Amino acid sequence: MRPYPFTAVVGMPDLRLGLVLSSISPAIGGVLVRGEKGTAKSTMVRALAGLLPEVDVVEGCRFSCDPVAPDPDCPDAPHGEGAFRRPARLVELPVGAAEDRVIGSLNLERALTEGVTDFQPGLLAAAHRGLLYVDEVNLLHDHLVDTLLDAAAMGRATVEREGVSVSHAARFVLIGTMNPEEGELRPQLLDRFGLTVEVAASRDPEQRAEVIRRRLAYESDPDSFAARFEESDAQLAAEIAAAQKLLPSVELTDEALRQIAEVCAAFEVDGMRADIVTARTAVAHAAWSGRTEVAGEDIRVAARLALPHRRRRNPFDAPGIDEEQLEQALRDAEPPEDPGPPDDDGPGSGSDAPAEGQHGDRDGQHGDRSGQHGDRSGQHGGEQKPVGSGKPFRAKRFEVAGVGGEGVHGKRSRAVTDAGRTVGVHPAGVREGRPHLVATVRAAAPHQRSRGRSGAGLVLRPSDLRFAVREGREGNLVLFCVDASGSMGAKSRMREVKAAVLSLLLDAYQRRDKVGLVTFRAGAADLALPPTISVEAAAARLEGLPTGGRTPLAEGLLEAARVLRREAVRDPRRRPLLVVVTDGRATNGADAVARSQQAADILAGAGVASVVMDCETGRMRLGLAAELAARLGGEHVPLGEVAADALATEVRRRAA
Repeated sequence: MRPYPFTAVVGMPDLRLGLVLSSISPAIGGVLVRGEKGTAKSTMVRALAGLLPEVDVVEGCRFSCDPVAPDPDCPDAPHGEGAFRRPARLVELPVGAAEDRVIGSLNLERALTEGVTDFQPGLLAAAHRGLLYVDEVNLLHDHLVDTLLDAAAMGRATVEREGVSVSHAARFVLIGTMNPEEGELRPQLLDRFGLTVEVAASRDPEQRAEVIRRRLAYESDPDSFAARFEESDAQLAAEIAAAQKLLPSVELTDEALRQIAEVCAAFEVDGMRADIVTARTAVAHAAWSGRTEVAGEDIRVAARLALPHRRRRNPFDAPGIDEEQLEQALRDAEPPEDPGPPDDDGPGSGSDAPAEGQHGDRDGQHGDRSGQHGDRSGQHGGEQKPVGSGKPFRAKRFEVAGVGGEGVHGKRSRAVTDAGRTVGVHPAGVREGRPHLVATVRAAAPHQRSRGRSGAGLVLRPSDLRFAVREGREGNLVLFCVDASGSMGAKSRMREVKAAVLSLLLDAYQRRDKVGLVTFRAGAADLALPPTISVEAAAARLEGLPTGGRTPLAEGLLEAARVLRREAVRDPRRRPLLVVVTDGRATNGADAVARSQQAADILAGAGVASVVMDCETGRMRLGLAAELAARLGGEHVPLGEVAADALATEVRRRAA
């Protein structure tokens, strides 16, 4: 089946432009496409590969060396004289890919027996001189994202294993797509992407109808549909190739550099990467526009694509850029104009006006989209919020006790992972993880005489191979079970509780945890937020948490137990921690106390690690939360005796 044509995609000019500019200049650092599901993100990326010029490759080279300038350090060197031409590749990286699959691996057996470095290329080598596409990049392990971004920035990939180092060229256009509802990338990783583009489905009925019409036509007859757009795709491909040729000739003047620096400084972005990416993008846009000198319009477009995601300082900030602030920064960065003779009406100014007006229209369209997004946010923020939270603070790490088995990559609790320090060796016959050089040699050494070894090298058998056990850090599931009944309605109390929970959410974001929120009030429990890595959603639900009614403690605990049982099936590699925020009262019915005790016994019997935040206040205290903690086999933390930051510290110190 022929891929969907690039020029057949309806709308989304920003995404189209970002992909084209990155194709013209891969040094920009790729594109991160953020948007809701079903917005043709993947369709456009896959279609882009068909627009790139074909590449000449050395025959027999697994690393796609250019015959004109082959990589002198290529593992397949020296090269022969044969060459062939092939289309640029689109390499897709699965979310669950292992590190060896991404960067490549060394054949330890051949290294020991033959003394040769037999390197098996990974996906980075396959993507050289093409596109590397990562769908749902926000769900990829952080260390793999770091590896991809390092290779994209440096143009090389290096593999070091067991004292052997291999390096090869890896220049590619990196494109990542993500749905923000499923969680954000950390700011450090966001900054490493060159450009970012926000996409959303059109609200215009006519445009939506055209999207459906074209999609149905493509599914009915892909070849016939693609033929309709062959000419427009070919024209766009020719324009990209022409811009690539013009790119080295584009001049970035000192005046343009000062403008870029002033704009980036006005937005207070961290570091210098924003300035460099904006400059490269402006040069690419000038080449795309057929100019040999960077102009103000190029800087404006570059800033709109390169700066929004770099203004995000914490996970509760939404990426974005203030269009009015951008225009003001550009005006402030403009050099003083030569007024010219008094009687000169400035015909050049008149000719510039239409271009500025046209660009203003584009900015207006972008502003409209931002406004729509703001409306949606406003609707979400319109939920009942009787009590706001205090300011979040930096939380210390708390850990689940023990060592988890095959945990999810994260930065919290100790666990067996495929990365980290070597702590042991798997038993003979268990082939998991990376080979362990020393253990393999020890296993083979006693048998060398009986195997007739002569000369250099070891005589190995498959049974000699030993694999390392590695211990790293895992992410956990933190499930908050919050009492929102009338007895919790005191403003000062809820503000303190929300501040503590919000701080723990921030800590969970940084350590790659999954979070969930169960609330109970007015006779019922509610799963306010199913377990997710999107702490932004959890923070929003927390802020909008209403209070009032009786205290259905048993229902809250039972709902938490159900959630944890489901998650144990869906995501068994995450060890859970239940955080119950309550004063311990159970007032929903005559048997409320007995039912809450039974619910606590169920959780304790399942071995769920727990912490009870005691929110009881006043001189006369019943100590019900402490009794609940004892029933759960968890830790009791009296909220009334500690400040919000101390409360979070107590949670992090909890025992298994």
